[in-house]
Amino acid sequence: MTDRPTLRLKQGPTATRVLGVGSTQPDRVVTNDDLSEIMDTSDQWIRDRVGIIERRFAEKDELLVDMAVTAGSRALADAGVDPSEVDTVILPNCTMPSPIPNAAAQVADRIGISSPGAFDLNAACAGFCYGLGVASDLIRAGSSGQVLVIGAEKLTDAVDPTDRANAIIFADGAGAALVGASEEPGIGPVVWGSAGDLVDSIYMREHKYIYQEGQSVFRWATTRIAPIAIRALEAAGLEPSDVDVLIPHQANLRIVEAIAKKLRAKGAREDMVVADDIKYSGNTSSASIPMALDHMRAAGTAKKGDVVLMVGFGAGLSYAGQAIICP
Repeated sequence: MTDRPTLRLKQGPTATRVLGVGSTQPDRVVTNDDLSEIMDTSDQWIRDRVGIIERRFAEKDELLVDMAVTAGSRALADAGVDPSEVDTVILPNCTMPSPIPNAAAQVADRIGISSPGAFDLNAACAGFCYGLGVASDLIRAGSSGQVLVIGAEKLTDAVDPTDRANAIIFADGAGAALVGASEEPGIGPVVWGSAGDLVDSIYMREHKYIYQEGQSVFRWATTRIAPIAIRALEAAGLEPSDVDVLIPHQANLRIVEAIAKKLRAKGAREDMVVADDIKYSGNTSSASIPMALDHMRAAGTAKKGDVVLMVGFGAGLSYAGQAIICP
């Protein structure tokens, strides 16, 4: 009897980091006063409930893929990496018009990335953190060398413009991060999970429009997400006091503030910077965390070497978080 062959496995680097980030938003700014002209709402009502001042809406001919190409290209430029050096593209999103073809392969081709592994990932508003975790693990396993993760959404295609509870919240945009090998750990382990028993809290009404049970989601997010953030720190061997920048998914300013308050109660510093990108960007689902990071770097509120704690949460109900070192 002949010996059976033994499979050979790859072994990648022990650590990864974010090499560069980039983002884009549509040019069209929509204020609360603009929305009050087409629905029963007001600037003060929106600010009090979700903290949004304005958001960006894409034009009809401006596609999710278009925004993803721009954000991904900017992340590569920020990292100083040529598209030829990227071998995998992951595109978290939940608003592609149809599941086939996926967005990732189209985006990769337009950026100039030749024959990469390319797939979409749908964990809704937790999608970017899921994608970052998968990218890091692919590299450490030796399956990929450099992975481009792009969270992109055109939520205005999936929102009933007469539904004031949801139409005031969602917006469009894209944010990206390039992930590669590192001598020192720059991306902590992903801590993720789901609450499938609450799946009816957020879903597609009539298979067309996003619907969410706002109060149920608010209660869930303000009680369940801070402990996930703490677990992400523990997995990375960090304490709350180590966090320089907190970037929760930009769902609602009151949720963001509640998460920050609970982290400070567990030892996070008073000078910890908390993302509030939702004020001027709205809720962009899987794009919100990388967009906020890019905007904060540009503003100087997130600096190279900072410990950044990210945590996403949304439909599914899915959640994920990890600590990273700011590029």
